[in-house]
Amino acid sequence: MSRASGSEYLRNEFATGWQPGISSPEGRARVTVFDSQPNKTRALRAGLAVAAPAYGPFEWVALGYLAITSALIVIFAGNLAHPLRLLSVQGLVALLIVALCRAEANVWTEERTAPSAVLGASRNGCPTFTQKFWHFWRHWYPHLFFLFCFEELGVLVHLVSPRWQDAKLIAFDHWLTGVHPAIWLEQFATPGRNEFMQFAYLTYFVYLVLLGGILYYRKDWRGYWSVMTYSAVGYAIGYVVAIFFPIESPWFAMAGSWHGELHGGPCTALINFIEHYGRVRGAAFPSEHVAGSVATLWGAWRHRRWLFWVMLPLVLCMCASTVWGRYHYVADIFAGMVTGTLGYVIGRWVMICQEKICGRVLRVERAESLVRH
Repeated sequence: MSRASGSEYLRNEFATGWQPGISSPEGRARVTVFDSQPNKTRALRAGLAVAAPAYGPFEWVALGYLAITSALIVIFAGNLAHPLRLLSVQGLVALLIVALCRAEANVWTEERTAPSAVLGASRNGCPTFTQKFWHFWRHWYPHLFFLFCFEELGVLVHLVSPRWQDAKLIAFDHWLTGVHPAIWLEQFATPGRNEFMQFAYLTYFVYLVLLGGILYYRKDWRGYWSVMTYSAVGYAIGYVVAIFFPIESPWFAMAGSWHGELHGGPCTALINFIEHYGRVRGAAFPSEHVAGSVATLWGAWRHRRWLFWVMLPLVLCMCASTVWGRYHYVADIFAGMVTGTLGYVIGRWVMICQEKICGRVLRVERAESLVRH
């Protein structure tokens, strides 16, 4: 980033309108300057032109999910102990997303309209520390959003249905396999095998970070936000399904059936630590581990094919580890694969629609610019 000038960086970052939104900072500044006449219609258009580009497809999916869950909280408020508190948290998260996107967009817009001395721009024309700071958080906050939504499911899991539905999935697994898979797998358990499975389970936490990090480093903004949008759609679908169909997982529902603990080494200890402090009781169907991994896997297939082949065996082992570790039913795995694939298909469609909108807006901006000049 430091090797390119500020203007070159802006052209690379926003030329195709993929980040942060549908037009360039130059375009936003141009609309603001030329549409500043005291005309209410023009003022409204200018305001929309400045605001809309700050949000990309990921934000519309994220804010849409918050809107859906907020509506469900209002409808089923009688099933919650503190519905107003939850709505306040939802609203705060939405405001933080909006504020972050606007702050990052404004930093780049101001560079084109304010003196460098005011903004503290570097003398060699490179992006300032402030610009780099907001740019980083603008790209990486989705991971924190996913974590918030998952942890929130611990409260929302009985929003619609007060009873666990595990008996249905236990029966499905037995019908499909003829056994109870997690219990049947106990006969093969050894410390070494369990350690390997727990390691495979841990790899889930690096898939999206690794692919996103590669795309971020290579400045492939279109690929980066495509992958984040695939994941956002997949997770959102899974979270909503979990709210309507609460499953607590074999770990809880079949707790009296185990013949002993699964022992291992450091990976096992780390998983036990994570599960102890971050476990959510519920939200097991579909498996969000599988859904998120499959959505990322599809993203790797489309944007970094070599990484797909590296990740594929790890993802397959991770899927098996969720049953081995008693975290999920087999039905959860299949549902997670479907959810992750839907995230990719729908997310890709959202990105294509956004690209078309970008093209139309940019053409209008260029036409208006030509007319004015």
